[in-house]
Amino acid sequence: MEYVAVLLPSLVVGLLFWFAMKAIFNADKAERQAEAKAQAEADARSAQAAPQNKSQPSTPPKSPQDRPQAFPPAGTSGSPDESDK
Repeated sequence: MEYVAVLLPSLVVGLLFWFAMKAIFNADKAERQAEAKAQAEADARSAQAAPQNKSQPSTPPKSPQDRPQAFPPAGTSGSPDESDK
């Protein structure tokens, strides 16, 4: 009887861990299935919309030189402050 009393806590914790992992894997499986279904629906919508978009002329993407720059090139910030000397 001593063996059961010694091993029972470990078995209970092991079973709890097994049930928790099973629940996590089942939730992950369901999430992946839902994501695949949503992706398939999005692909179907885009495939239906693709022939409609082909009739409209497409504009070429802007070249990098035509885009506004977020930061000016280095060395063009103006005159140096007195503290930089």
